[in-house]
Amino acid sequence: MLIIIIYYVGLFFWIIIPMLKMKQLCVMMACITQGLAYAYANEGVETTHLIANTDNTAVLTLDAINVVVSADASANGLMKPYAGGQVATGGKVGIFGNQKNLETPFNITSYTNQYIQDRQAKSVGEVLQADAGVRTAKGYGNFQEAYFIRGFALASDDTAYNGLYGILPRQYIPTELFERVEVFKGASAFLNGAIPGGTGIGGSINLLPKRASNDPLTRVTIGTNFNGGYVASDVSRRFGTDDKFGVRVNTAYHDGGTEVDKENKTLGLAALSADYKGDRFRLSGDLGYNNNRLSENRPSLRLTNAVAQIPSASQYANYHGQAWTYSNEEDIFGSVRAEYDLSDATTAYAAYGFRKSEEAGVYSSQQLSDTEAGPAKLSASMIPRKDTNHSAEIGLKSKFETGAFKHQVVASSSIYRADKRYSYGYATSLNDNFYDPIYPENSNIDKWLGKAGAYPKAGLSTFKSIALGDNISMLGDRLTVMLGARYQEVDQDVYSYGTYKYNINKHQLTPALGLSYKLTPELSMYANYIEALVQGEAILDSEGNNYLADPFVSKQKELGLKYENGLVGGTLNYFYTDRQKASVNTSGSAQISQATNIHQGIEFNAYGQLTDSIKILGGATWIDTEQKDTYQGLFEGHRVIGVPEFQANVEADWKLPTEQDISLNGRVVYTGSTYANNANTLKLNDWTRVDVGANYKTQFNTVPTTLNFSVTNVMDKDYWASASVNDYTYLSISEPRTFKLSATFDF
Repeated sequence: MLIIIIYYVGLFFWIIIPMLKMKQLCVMMACITQGLAYAYANEGVETTHLIANTDNTAVLTLDAINVVVSADASANGLMKPYAGGQVATGGKVGIFGNQKNLETPFNITSYTNQYIQDRQAKSVGEVLQADAGVRTAKGYGNFQEAYFIRGFALASDDTAYNGLYGILPRQYIPTELFERVEVFKGASAFLNGAIPGGTGIGGSINLLPKRASNDPLTRVTIGTNFNGGYVASDVSRRFGTDDKFGVRVNTAYHDGGTEVDKENKTLGLAALSADYKGDRFRLSGDLGYNNNRLSENRPSLRLTNAVAQIPSASQYANYHGQAWTYSNEEDIFGSVRAEYDLSDATTAYAAYGFRKSEEAGVYSSQQLSDTEAGPAKLSASMIPRKDTNHSAEIGLKSKFETGAFKHQVVASSSIYRADKRYSYGYATSLNDNFYDPIYPENSNIDKWLGKAGAYPKAGLSTFKSIALGDNISMLGDRLTVMLGARYQEVDQDVYSYGTYKYNINKHQLTPALGLSYKLTPELSMYANYIEALVQGEAILDSEGNNYLADPFVSKQKELGLKYENGLVGGTLNYFYTDRQKASVNTSGSAQISQATNIHQGIEFNAYGQLTDSIKILGGATWIDTEQKDTYQGLFEGHRVIGVPEFQANVEADWKLPTEQDISLNGRVVYTGSTYANNANTLKLNDWTRVDVGANYKTQFNTVPTTLNFSVTNVMDKDYWASASVNDYTYLSISEPRTFKLSATFDF
């Protein structure tokens, strides 16, 4: 067995070190898939068993491989799945580590790998379709995923990986790279440090890496959307005395079109994780390669201030991307995390992560100026880009008691450094028409800010912080008080295509306080107050010059109830969050204005095993937004652009009362109407989407096999799915009806 593991690890590094290319990745996938069939098909690994159905009929079931080893070199490992296996019983609460849902004064939902597989989710955005408090869009004029939590945008490159920001692929994160998706709602600067991209005021996302499972895992998955296909492998083994060493290798290759006309996606990835779990010392690490290529993707529609009414989504559904548009991203990334028990009560830890990325893309979009006649401008831009990010943290945590009080004290220090380099090329906009679009043969990009094809420095950012916190339990662990503060320094050198412009340096001490009290063993109430130092947003003056605003402090208040009885659980809470807005003053420099966006609302979510055969997942979010102290009172009292007043999800999984292990699932997603401009004169209609699916667990010869089938947007409805990203009007259209079929084999 050790020889086989060494073989695959060697194969991995043979490919990744020289910056593997697509053809090499295909060869690797073929080798691994074929090798697995020969190496493990005859080992007789049996993962099935019989259980009694509700009518006492023997039913063959196939359990998911149980991964209970640590995802982060901690001694406690992953939080256990809750009843139904779709979400976990808790999640990582920043520097305090794993916390149970009922015991933490914050709102966190952790989606399991079982749920990800059952729903055939291929990206973080597809996983988050399950969350009633989150909506996904394409943003920033490219094809990058953007997530809206409590109405605030979170960029995909502000997603954390095992607590470290900025080390994952920037535009699209495939699910083969992680074990769980943890959604933390609310500001998290004290717990995790400032989010470096300046987004995430309404919440954050942390992805937990895969680790070698306790049981041998040899999994191959093939699938298709009937326009293209993919193949993936997932292999893990533990070895050594007491299985202290673990290795896990994940590979995947996706290629083909989508339901959108002419759109094509190609993705290749390889990821290696290794861990050591000793008596006092624990170590884990990851190394990954990602190559994501898109071509002729349908862009978002931009609106000018002259547009008086929202255009038809059905009309835009016929629009396809220009033949010369593409987006290529190549990433190498990795992390290492270590823990050492200085005593039974005190543990020191350290972590480091990095990402080196290179992007190239030609983007194009329509900018509509009048809906009635349809006049528009067709733009074209090219943005070659390189990113080099480093992220690290060290800390010390200790447990002790003072009388009736139990303490979990944590001291932590972190640093994040990002070096951004890019140029910007563009073409003179062409006259176009919304109802009769043009498709020129080439982009005609001939104007450059910076040198064509070069990577001049655009920015150098350094985030430093020190945090001290105490998690206090008392009254027989019924009352928990979580308090602390983080001193954060943000230092930013701003460049304009290689020319140094100015420096921004700001520091702030931000406090946090959280209370959780168990009214009964099944019911708790909680409250929190937290502040967050946030990087300022990039803005343009009237002449097109780019500025970066000063950092600012966002404040959050939250009050809620949590309930779990072992089968079903849920949360009901109220939240209030504010966000300052930037402007350009008369001297031409960027600064924070007095304008503020206020988001307050009520959230409800539920999860669990309703009966022996029915799982549930869903919730609803009401958000009231307001613009205050706006420039010259232009938008005073108006709702914030792109934020619906109400949104809800209802999802259920029903295991059929048959001899075969078959489950049906369905999801209804509703999003209320939203305004598409700050003046609140343009409004998108509400929309409802229905998704359905089925899972069948059986054996193919002696190989446990799972078949998954799903249909997204069953009614094939055309609607505007989102209105904006950070006050810029980008109308993103719905994805058309999509069929997915996959087969997973556990050898």
